[in-house]
Amino acid sequence: MIMKIRALRYPPGLDFLSYDALPSGANAESVPIEAEDGGKSRGVLYSKGKEKTVLFVMHPRADMTRHYMVPGIVGNGYAFFGQICRSPGDDLSATTIHEHLLADVAAGLKFLRSRGYENIVLVGNSGGASMFAFYHKQATTQPPGRLTATVAGDPFDLNKFDMPTADGFIFLGPHLGAGLWMRDGIDPSITDEDDPTSCDPALDLYSPENGFREPPTASEYSSDFLMRYRAAQDARSSRIDALAWSMIRAESARDELAEATAGRNDAAGLLARRQAIAGKGQRITIHRLDANPESVDRTTTEPGRSYGSLFAYRPDLLNYSMHTSKIIDPRAWLSSWSAATSRARLLENLPAVKTPTLVLAYRGDNTVHPDKVKQVYDQSPAKDKDFKLVNGDHFGFFDGPEGEGGRPAARKVIVDWLRGHFPVA
Repeated sequence: MIMKIRALRYPPGLDFLSYDALPSGANAESVPIEAEDGGKSRGVLYSKGKEKTVLFVMHPRADMTRHYMVPGIVGNGYAFFGQICRSPGDDLSATTIHEHLLADVAAGLKFLRSRGYENIVLVGNSGGASMFAFYHKQATTQPPGRLTATVAGDPFDLNKFDMPTADGFIFLGPHLGAGLWMRDGIDPSITDEDDPTSCDPALDLYSPENGFREPPTASEYSSDFLMRYRAAQDARSSRIDALAWSMIRAESARDELAEATAGRNDAAGLLARRQAIAGKGQRITIHRLDANPESVDRTTTEPGRSYGSLFAYRPDLLNYSMHTSKIIDPRAWLSSWSAATSRARLLENLPAVKTPTLVLAYRGDNTVHPDKVKQVYDQSPAKDKDFKLVNGDHFGFFDGPEGEGGRPAARKVIVDWLRGHFPVA
C-alpha cells in the first residue's frame, strides 16, 4: 500500500486571488485595452460611481481582475481596476517579456485618466510589485533616456510611448523580482538539465547528511553548506542564462541563412527555410525549483510563518514534480526569470518611486519573508511612507482567530491608509 502524503499547501482547484461577492451597488465593467504597440489586454473596472481615486492592480502572469481586495476597496468609496496582461498564464509555461508589459501598464493608466480619476494608486501584489516599480522607473525617465530594446536585444523603444505616472503605491506582499525569487529556490544539485532526478549529493538540500530532516522535525544547515549552496544556485542560474543566449543566437543564425538562401529552390535552400521555421518557439525546460533553504530551516523562519514553501507543505517532495518546473521561452527567461539580466528588480527601480507609499507584509508569507519586504520600506525614497505587518500567508489566508489577521486586516490597513492620503470626500 502506498502512503499518501499531503505535499501541496492548498487543495487543487482553489482560487487564490478571487473575491467572493461584490458589495451592493457595485458595477463591474469589462474593458478592452490596447497598448500603443498594438498589444491586447483587458481589464475590469469596479465602481459605484463618482469615485475620485482608483486602485490599479496587474501581475506579469496571473489574472488579478477578481482580486480579493475588490469588495473592501469599492465598498469604502474607491474604484478598483484589475488588468490582465497581454501574456497571461500559469508559472509552468512562461512567455513573459517584462519590457512589453510596460506598454500594457501605460495603456491601463491612460484608460483610467480618460475616465477622469484624480488619483491612481498602483497596487503591486507579489510579482506585480517589481513590474510596477520597473514601469515607474521608465515612466519617470525622460526620452530619449528610456530603454529601446528587450534584454535579448529585440527592438522595443519605450521612448515612443506615452507613459503616465501614478499618484501612490501600495506594495502588498511584494517579492523583489521574479529572477531573484527563482534564483533563491532553484535546486543547484541537479547535474543534468535533461534529467530531473540527477543530483550532486554534496549540494542536495533534502539529504539528511546535509542537515535535512523530515517534518515536523526542522532542518538546520551549516553556514558552510549554505554558502556553497547559494554559490551553486548562482552558477546554475548563470548556466541557464548561457543556454538562453545560445538558443537566441542559433535562431538568429538560422534566420540569416534562410534569408540568404531565400531565392534558392534547391535542397539547401529548402532545408534552411525549414530549419528557421522549426527553430521558432523553442523552450527551455527547467526542473527542480522548490529548493530554498528558508522553506525548511526553522532558524530562518519568522514567527507566524509555517513550514514549507509557497505552494508546498513538503517542498522536498514537490521539488521533483512538474508542478514546480518551468517551460520557458529563452527571451522570457532573460527578461523575467534571470537573476542576472532581468530588469524587473524592485530594489533597483525603487529609487524612482517617490510618491506616497504603503508597504504591507504578511507575517506568515512562505515566499516573501517579512524581513525582505521590510527592505522595500527601508530603501524607499518616499518622504511619506508606511510599513505594516499583518498575520496571514502570501495570499492573505489566515486560520487564526477572526479579527486578528488575514484579508480583512490587510483591507483595513489599506483603507485606513487611503483615507489618510486620498480622502473620499
